[in-house]
Amino acid sequence: MTTRAKRITIGLICVAVLVLLAIPKITSTSGNSAAAPSRRAGAGGPLAVKAYVVAPSTLDDRIIVTGTVSPNEQVDLQSEVPGKITRILFKEGTVVKKGALLVKINDADLRAQLQRAIYRKELAEAKESRQRILREKQAISQAEYDIALNELHTSDAEIDLIRAQIEKTEIRAPFAGVIGLRYVSEGGYVSPTTRIASLHSVNPVKIDFSVPEKYYSLVRRGSRITFSVQGAERKQTGTVYAVEPRIDQTTRTLQVRAISENSDGEIFPGAFAEVSLVLKSDGDALLVPAEAVVPELEGASVFVSKDGKAEVRKVGVGARTEKSVQITAGLAPGDTVITTGILQMRPGSSLKITEYQQL
Repeated sequence: MTTRAKRITIGLICVAVLVLLAIPKITSTSGNSAAAPSRRAGAGGPLAVKAYVVAPSTLDDRIIVTGTVSPNEQVDLQSEVPGKITRILFKEGTVVKKGALLVKINDADLRAQLQRAIYRKELAEAKESRQRILREKQAISQAEYDIALNELHTSDAEIDLIRAQIEKTEIRAPFAGVIGLRYVSEGGYVSPTTRIASLHSVNPVKIDFSVPEKYYSLVRRGSRITFSVQGAERKQTGTVYAVEPRIDQTTRTLQVRAISENSDGEIFPGAFAEVSLVLKSDGDALLVPAEAVVPELEGASVFVSKDGKAEVRKVGVGARTEKSVQITAGLAPGDTVITTGILQMRPGSSLKITEYQQL
């Protein structure tokens, strides 16, 4: 092969290599050109958003305070008279009925006195009967008959007195409830200061709490509360039924007491309670999801959907809850407020509502 032929062959090979290297670049450029129109088309389409239709709702203005759960009734069982315990008729931690006999104290001496008084009464009755017959026959004076009648009445009073003393040796439940731990045993000696056990009525329960002085005009009987205690799976509800008629001068708070059902025994007296008190309620409040409100230097605004387009509305903001904001001006019932895509939205943007939210 001549030198000229070698040069021609080398030249052809170089051209072929350059052509092969240029093919991927051309293909890549063609792919980018196809993708660019696609993105531009997507950018010009409607923005998919979620929305909320404004409607009147109930808004409760409430405060959160701390309180304590108390039993409806509670008492420490003690004896009115000293003596030795002969019987204990209750089991710790059980429910007892009103009037149930719980503890019996020795009353042997009183029962002997009662029997003697009964015999005296029988004698007085017989004497009064004979004196009455004699009086009817004018055989004795009225004064003599009055003496016999007085002796009979005295016997009745003495029997009543002894029976009252015997009743004091019987400790009975003053109300139905749960009896706690006992601190005495049969055969033990008790005095009026000896603590025998405690009795608690735990259905319903009371919730005691205090509110700041500035809210005193808003707290009244019938106000609703919700509260939670540790160990309870759900929040409880209650109703205010008593308010202290004065403000504490030390703490400048108003003492309030509410009552709550406790039929399942889930709430224990003495528990710490976090209380939410409803001060007033607005049944026609306009609420929107909190994420729909855009804070600004001078107030706030929201985006609403009007004929498929985004429109900005300046709004007045009132009370807030965990998930919603009260709108006091700028919206009306039936307005559709946008809740998602706020950052990408501009006035006049085309919208496609994919879901209507609920509060």
